[in-house]
Amino acid sequence: MHLLKKKNDLILVSRDEKDLTATKSDLEIKHKINVKILNFDYSSFKEINSHLFSDQKLFQNLKGILFPIGHMYENDGIDLDIEKIQSIIFSNYLSTVYTVSKLKKILILNQDTTIVGFGSISSLIGRQINSNYAAAKRALESYFESLAFEFKKSEINVQFYMLGYLDTNLAFGKNLKLPKGSTKKLSKIVFKNRKVKYKKTYFPFFWILITFLLKIIPFSILLKLNKFLR
Repeated sequence: MHLLKKKNDLILVSRDEKDLTATKSDLEIKHKINVKILNFDYSSFKEINSHLFSDQKLFQNLKGILFPIGHMYENDGIDLDIEKIQSIIFSNYLSTVYTVSKLKKILILNQDTTIVGFGSISSLIGRQINSNYAAAKRALESYFESLAFEFKKSEINVQFYMLGYLDTNLAFGKNLKLPKGSTKKLSKIVFKNRKVKYKKTYFPFFWILITFLLKIIPFSILLKLNKFLR
């Protein structure tokens, strides 16, 4: 919502056409901005190409890209069907890589632009449950570090957020051992950091301490704590 106060026009992508249409109408009426909606599956290479990059004029005035995207399966493990693994890897990693590569020249040309990625604390260590999702998110974290090096002498800003549990529908009814973060608070932080050259942020913030502890504890001990880390 903070971007809307600056009267920034938006391009929104989602598989849910009904939700997209309702969101577009609400934002345009309340904030007097233009909202372009694209209804397609971001886990599909073909759909990204045909829907996102079919209009060459769509990104002429692009000032930033946010990638709050992801996909997982409840039975995600090392024995998951290969087609589902490919879907997880593409939606959580390769779709972002492909989009950035296609829009890199425009982002450089438009100057003072921003790329924002969202990772997951599930990628901190290997795991039995959501193992492929965690691996894809770890790859995404490494990729955004690479973007920071790539654009360090340009006017492209790069931010990456390592997210813990958030207060969303996905967390509803789950017996979580740690507090959930506020999405409103997160949006304020994302907006505040949008002009920072490079920044990695843990949210909720206590995850930075947990991350530090997980990195210094020997892996043999972590294996014994398996039931807490799955």
